[in-house]
Amino acid sequence: MTTANASNTSARLTAVVTGASSGIGRATARRLVDEGWHVLAVARREDRLEELAAETGCEVLAVDITSDDSVDRLVSRAQELFGPGLNAVVHVAGGALGVETAAEADLEKWQRMYDINVLGTVRVTRALLPALRASGRGDLLFVTSVAAHEPYPGGSGYNAAKAGEHMLARALRLELNGERIRVIEIAPGMVHTEEFSLVRLGDQGAADAVYDGVEQPLTAEDCADVISYALNAPHHVNLDLVTVRPLAQAAAHHVARHQGI
Repeated sequence: MTTANASNTSARLTAVVTGASSGIGRATARRLVDEGWHVLAVARREDRLEELAAETGCEVLAVDITSDDSVDRLVSRAQELFGPGLNAVVHVAGGALGVETAAEADLEKWQRMYDINVLGTVRVTRALLPALRASGRGDLLFVTSVAAHEPYPGGSGYNAAKAGEHMLARALRLELNGERIRVIEIAPGMVHTEEFSLVRLGDQGAADAVYDGVEQPLTAEDCADVISYALNAPHHVNLDLVTVRPLAQAAAHHVARHQGI
């Protein structure tokens, strides 16, 4: 995709990227740094963040988005690095746990998914919104999922959590209308990353089976490409919702397998 490179602007653009220890968050932080953004990458695992910092030169901070105190430290660090303004918050932190039906729901898993995908996202948004307003060129970008829009058997908990995040984005777009803040949602389909399915299913064999027969699922870099395009587009252009899937996937639960795509 062709984008306006941030390094060509008169001032260096700034971003906080959550969930940056792996997968889409890590690829997004790397991509934005390559394009000249000043990035603060955050996640819970400090060792993974230090590796990212060494690779890219980005700033890093260990943050638990389910903790008020931890997010307060994020706000303080962002102010130290960027001053009173901030150009973008990229919400990638999230995840799925389990594939139980609603009738067999594990409520601890549901609670954890809601705490991370919804309440954690709200917590970070609320905390950093003043800085986005102060910048005069702010973006709130939410990486949700096709699961936010398409229910599927065994997905009810993740469907519900991601639908909550989707509705947060839609409500914010209405609430912030008239301000210089874009609200963008990127909803990926099947993405093959090192951890998503493994964390969800708890077994490497089961995780590998998710992608069985699909030769080209999306990669984290594919998603970072779309995120980069949305953030670097002229600021009067708002990509409200982008659904991105591999060619083999027609719906969350409808995938062509063993067909060479």
